Amino acid sequence: MWPFSNSKLEQLSEQLDQAKSEIATLSASVTATTSDHESMMEMFITNHSVHGETVTRETAMKVASVYACVRLICGTIGTLPAHIYTRDGGHSSVAKDHPYYHALHDEPNPMITSVIFWEAIVNHMLIEGNAYALIGRNRNGDMLSLTLLGPDRVEPNPKNGRLAYSVLFDDGTMGVYDQDDILHVPNIGWDGRRGLSTLRSAMLNSVGGALASDNYSGSFFKNDATPRGYIRFPEGVKVDNDQAKIVRDYWFEHHQSTEKRHLPAFIPQGGEFKEVTMSAEDTQLLQTRLFQVADVARVFGVPPHMIGHLEKTSSWGSGIEQMSMAFAMFTLRPILSRIEKEVNRKILRNRSFFFKFNLDGLQRGDIKTRYDAYQKALGGNQYPGFMTKNEVRKLEDLPPQEGGDELYTPILKQDNNLKKEDDSDV
Repeated sequence: MWPFSNSKLEQLSEQLDQAKSEIATLSASVTATTSDHESMMEMFITNHSVHGETVTRETAMKVASVYACVRLICGTIGTLPAHIYTRDGGHSSVAKDHPYYHALHDEPNPMITSVIFWEAIVNHMLIEGNAYALIGRNRNGDMLSLTLLGPDRVEPNPKNGRLAYSVLFDDGTMGVYDQDDILHVPNIGWDGRRGLSTLRSAMLNSVGGALASDNYSGSFFKNDATPRGYIRFPEGVKVDNDQAKIVRDYWFEHHQSTEKRHLPAFIPQGGEFKEVTMSAEDTQLLQTRLFQVADVARVFGVPPHMIGHLEKTSSWGSGIEQMSMAFAMFTLRPILSRIEKEVNRKILRNRSFFFKFNLDGLQRGDIKTRYDAYQKALGGNQYPGFMTKNEVRKLEDLPPQEGGDELYTPILKQDNNLKKEDDSDV
């Protein structure tokens, strides 16, 4: 016979479930130290902008310009060809037979493709300041997979000149890993443990201002983009408080909602409604929103035209082509270098091979510019070539042709040299 009644057992079961829930909540919480400024901000919810808006990763992505910049940078990098190359003297070639090629180029783990993986890595790095992935290895130390980790679930700590990473998994379990087993791509501002969060270090007020502008413009245009007016009576007509209340209530009842806004108005005793007009331009709302778009693009290093913000002047270049090439050079290249160096250091660990994203497609000019450059590279008009036909075809993703590996040498110049030799013999 049980020492407890059924009701008592149910009560104990409920208490046990409640205790398990509290333990799970505590396990999922973020550990912060007083030396970690950004974690302390999140813990005490002090990530408010000067506009009074709470800025988090979720609210920031609701700002169109932030979403557009993150989508552009992450999507562009995620779709770039990512290859493992082998060094052969002064040349390099794609090493498709490398055991890690499939994981880095196609499928880092069975749940996602490489496009999604690299997009998420760049997203975490830009917004959170750090991107982490667990390097799954076999007993021999060979990489088997790459698993994304939430930046708020990883705590790096220096130990004996190395970093030890404490990781909290979704199921509540924890693990501590050496730096060789964690792919860590930090943003700028590396302090020995973490990189700076772009959101909290550079865009707190910009995003807060954009959120405040969105909220204000929403309520502004909800009220027909005009404030309330007033009812004026002719001189000599006295209206006491009770009469004023009756007139005001009548007006709100018959003309407040959108479906009643165009009904004929009737005001007794010769009253007249005077509307106070104020446009969005008068409040400089549109100018403020335009400035915020440019400000967010400036922080991310994105040419404004690439997120739909067309300006009359730009410091990125005089044409769309030049601005796009500058974006690849000055914005994408530094991010890609961080990823490539970390992969080479912790995954490949062999100087005979290296990992690299291919930016050639983005750095190409338009078709006329490319073909003019190829014509000069192949040579002609008494100028020798410095590229072969097959080298040019490779740049255009075309297969090689037989006899296309020879450099062009001007024949006319050779004939002139032979003629000079013949003249000297005479």
